[in-house]
Amino acid sequence: MARVPQLLHAGDLVVRNDTRVLPARLSGIRRRPVSAGPVAARALEVEFLLCHPLSDRVWEALARPAKRLKTGDRVEFPDGTFARVEPGGSEGMRRLAFENREAAFECMTRCGTMPLPPYVRRPATNPEEYQTSYAAVPGAVAAPTAGFHFQAADFDRMRERGAEIVDVTLHVGPGTFLPIRHDDLSQHRMHRERFAVGEASLTRILEARARGRRIVAIGTTSVRVLETLPAADGSAGGWTDLFIRPGHRFRHVDALLTNFHLPRTSLLVLVSAFAGRRLIRRAYEEAVRQRFRFYSFGDGMLIL
Repeated sequence: MARVPQLLHAGDLVVRNDTRVLPARLSGIRRRPVSAGPVAARALEVEFLLCHPLSDRVWEALARPAKRLKTGDRVEFPDGTFARVEPGGSEGMRRLAFENREAAFECMTRCGTMPLPPYVRRPATNPEEYQTSYAAVPGAVAAPTAGFHFQAADFDRMRERGAEIVDVTLHVGPGTFLPIRHDDLSQHRMHRERFAVGEASLTRILEARARGRRIVAIGTTSVRVLETLPAADGSAGGWTDLFIRPGHRFRHVDALLTNFHLPRTSLLVLVSAFAGRRLIRRAYEEAVRQRFRFYSFGDGMLIL
C-alpha cells in the first residue's frame, strides 16, 4: 500500500471512516429474583457484545446464551455494574438497560474486551492493535480494516500529492460480516448501523461531486456512508441498512481501497458490484496464486 499516494491525483477526495472500536465484549452473571423459584434463581454465566445504544440507557446486544435470558433478568458484571434485560430483541439479540449512558461506557472501560474476529486466536494485549491510526469516534464493534494499511505519514503524502482527506463515521456492527444465506440477493437483509457525516465533510463531498473530482473511498464502510447520503433526505446522520449489490448505481464513489473478503458476505458482493464480478474473480485468483493474506489483517487492493 506504500504506492497508494503515488496513484492519487491533485484534487482527489479521500474518504475514510473514523469510527473507533469499543471494548464491547462483556461477561457477566445472570441473576433472577428469588421469587422466580430456586431453579430460576441459579446463577448463569452470560456473554454480551454491546452493538449500539438505542437510548441513553438501553443497548442492543448479541447475547450468549440468548434463549436463557428473559425480560426482567438482571446481569451483574465484574466491576459491580448491573443491567436489566428489557423487552425486545430477536435472532440472538437482547436489550440491556444500564443505570445511565455513562454506566455502560464505564463498564466497558473497566472490564470489557475487544471484539476481535473469531479467526484471530491471539487476544489483543494492546487495544490499539485493532484500531485504525485515525480512529476517533467510539461506537463500533469491528474495525474498518482497510484503514489498517495507513499511518499518519501516508495521509501526509496524499496531501502532498494534492489530495484532500475527509472523515465520515459508520459504527460497524456485527451484521456487516454475517454470511449471505440466500441465493437470491434481494432476500438478504443488512442489520442497520449508525452513521454520521459532519457538516464540513458533507459540504466537501458534495462540492467534489459537483466539480467532477475523483472520490476515493477507504473501505466498504466508507462506501456505504457515501452511497447512503442521497437517500438520507438531506440528513447527515442516522441509520443505514443499505445493501449494495450488482445493479447499484454508485453516486459518490469513483475508486475503492479494500481488503480481500470472505465468500458469501455482503462485503464481497459490494466490491463485485463496484468493479464487476469478472474483474474481482480475476483479482482473487491472482491473490490466491500470490499467496496474499485475506481478511481483517490481510492485504488490500485499490480499484481505480
